[in-house]
Amino acid sequence: MEPLLTQRLVLLPLDADRARLLATGTPAPGDRCAEGYPEVGDRAGAERYLRVLADTGDPAPYGAFEIQRRSDGLLIGGAGFHGPADGQGRVTVGYGLVPAARGLGYAAEALRALLEHARAHGAVSVSGDTGRENTASQHVMAAAGMIPVGEDERLLYYAVSWGGQPTGS
Repeated sequence: MEPLLTQRLVLLPLDADRARLLATGTPAPGDRCAEGYPEVGDRAGAERYLRVLADTGDPAPYGAFEIQRRSDGLLIGGAGFHGPADGQGRVTVGYGLVPAARGLGYAAEALRALLEHARAHGAVSVSGDTGRENTASQHVMAAAGMIPVGEDERLLYYAVSWGGQPTGS
């Protein structure tokens, strides 16, 4: 997979080697990391990516990414898909940033890039969820164009759909 570029970010695709390091909380040699990177969520995302690789093979184009700030080259978080598209062309997304990078619009910018990437590669919908108390994440999904589609006692569910049938990747 190629990196995804936005105005302020580069989403760097994970591969198995980087994911193994990240899952242990160790950045790759030479990486420049913001304070606190990788966080627990970044490690969990790398572990999920490794499980997908083991269970179903490379999920490309629906893989996982590290988020790098273009202005200084620091890794500030992670984002990506939870696995390949299902038979109906649906994918699930997640994201997270270190505390110092939150509240600056980076998460919504990264999420918009993922949504555009998914649509360009044939996904017909993207879903995500967040804790009821996580208003920041709710704002991120809304800012990226996702709408609330359901809830349970713990989570709020968001999605965006483009209709039609999956076109493949």
